[in-house]
Amino acid sequence: MTRVPLLGRLLWREYLALLGSLILVALEVIVRIITLGLPRPVIRFCYNASRKLFNQLASPKSQQARAERKSISHAVATCSDFTDLCALYGYYAEEHIVQTTDGYLLGVHRLPFKKEEEPGTTLVNAGPGSVSKPVVYLHHGLLMNSEVWVCITEEERCLPFALVSHGYDVWLGNNRGNKYSKKSTQFSPTSPKFWDFSIDEFAFHDIPDTITYILNTTGQPALSYIGFSQGTAQAFATLSIHPGLNEKVNVFIALAPAMSPAGLSNGIVDSLVKASPEVLFLTFGRKSVLSSATMWQSILYPPIFVRVIDYSLSFLFAWYGRNISAHQKLAAYPHLYSFTSTKSVVHWFQIIRNKSFQMYDDDASSALSIGASNRYYKVAKFPTRNIKTPIVLVYGGSDSLVDIRVMLKELPKHTIATEIPHFEHLDFLWAQEVDKLVFPHVFEALKYFSVGSHPNGVPRGLAQSSANTAQLRRKREGSGSAAWSEDESSYSDFDSSNGGFNVRSKSFAQQQRDKLYVARSTPTPTPTPTSPVSWGEQSRRRPTLDLIDTPLRSVVVDLAAPSPRNTADSKLSDPESFITARESLAINTIKARVVTAPPDDRRSESGSRRSSPAPPPVVNLKGITVGVSRPSLSVPSSIP
Repeated sequence: MTRVPLLGRLLWREYLALLGSLILVALEVIVRIITLGLPRPVIRFCYNASRKLFNQLASPKSQQARAERKSISHAVATCSDFTDLCALYGYYAEEHIVQTTDGYLLGVHRLPFKKEEEPGTTLVNAGPGSVSKPVVYLHHGLLMNSEVWVCITEEERCLPFALVSHGYDVWLGNNRGNKYSKKSTQFSPTSPKFWDFSIDEFAFHDIPDTITYILNTTGQPALSYIGFSQGTAQAFATLSIHPGLNEKVNVFIALAPAMSPAGLSNGIVDSLVKASPEVLFLTFGRKSVLSSATMWQSILYPPIFVRVIDYSLSFLFAWYGRNISAHQKLAAYPHLYSFTSTKSVVHWFQIIRNKSFQMYDDDASSALSIGASNRYYKVAKFPTRNIKTPIVLVYGGSDSLVDIRVMLKELPKHTIATEIPHFEHLDFLWAQEVDKLVFPHVFEALKYFSVGSHPNGVPRGLAQSSANTAQLRRKREGSGSAAWSEDESSYSDFDSSNGGFNVRSKSFAQQQRDKLYVARSTPTPTPTPTSPVSWGEQSRRRPTLDLIDTPLRSVVVDLAAPSPRNTADSKLSDPESFITARESLAINTIKARVVTAPPDDRRSESGSRRSSPAPPPVVNLKGITVGVSRPSLSVPSSIP
């Protein structure tokens, strides 16, 4: 029987909000139908009219400043695809196709060469006689594609370009359904079956199949993974359910990590989707979500389109974009949106409602069984504590989607977390100082975990971040906890007098590899990148990106603060806030009679299923190299 979310427990305000959203969707459909029937001159007239109106309302000073930056912003905004964006700055990009095990064709981009390297004469990771470089794989967030990494107005603020310049073989992935992956061997994009996917499919197919294809193409034993937003959630899920992939990813760097967000900043919308996430199917259908965004982008004048996006982000997430310049927004926002399924968005709201990083609930409880179904079945959670790959979290202090307390609780003990104060979600892509505040953490982790060496031993910033993360855990779980003191000995033994870890007989990286991959045979070291330019000379050329020897800012968050359930500000949605004093006394009496289960860190000694390593998955992939991009395009004279 088809479940109707409208019969859920909604308040009258939520019904009004739902009715208003349906009216807006109906009006949008009418406008879209009319727009499709209008000739191009009429659409051009509407565009020019909106531009004229904006110029009349704007001040002369803002018009002058906008004109000075218009050339580079316009050049980036009007690039048609990823290869054009790279060619704008003189970088050579390749295009590859990955066929997943369930028949989806994913577009993958590669940046193997520096500017000074000739694509026709130099081979990178192509077997004997080629230049061997460490591999880095970057993955985008929700409703995005690989273009968000390179739509930058200044080259030095582009992370893929910086990685290429430092001698890495850079790959950028795409999710099924977006601009570069809208094809399948089984279904047409016009079929609802094509869009029947969620985060589960990203974790079971897209990410592992892409990693396998990259390693098979480059011949490298492992790669480094850098994710942004949902790209981090996909990696959390993938590494937790594919034990064999943990040996193929030497470090996982999570920028603006997302696992179990608290919800939206707008109370009405947040309560509506939490009450019944499936209501999104009624609003957006069962195919692509927000598919009309490209239509509005073609109609509205770019500054007006930027204002609409800014207002939407502040309304839904309380992001104000103060760290991103106006001309960067004009350049990047046209590349911000890409297609994805409504089901994947519904999956996120299921996670938010249940406060659990879980798999998709295909049998969401109906209105007639709310509160009863949890007794009989429970949706499987992604076992993120089983991840063995080193994890480095870099999160923003003003990011409403990140709750570091919840995240550290669900991640393994070797996780390292660093806060960037006053940073919001999108700042990790386009902020004005992203190269100074974020890139040093990225390069520090890459050089230590992937290359396996550092000129001064353990980097101070990484050691300080690890020590601060251990302090966060001690404050949350209580100091002197015996349940995890042994596990932290090799990760958080920080000696302030030496400015790093107490490394006894082995380096920190080797100790960690021995601990994480104890069942693996003699490891094959990742080859040091070979380049005509030495690492020292590169650091002199790019002093901004090579600040890894100086202590990096890492803010300690007090996790020992009292829980909201013990204060007068307790949320009504918390069931424990309804427990009376008499009931609490009875519960504590019962708990005192129950034998405590062994802690998680000791279950492996008592025959737990987690103690037996699972065999690595066998994946048969069909990789197709489509071709390469044009090696160069004309560069505007205004580009520095």
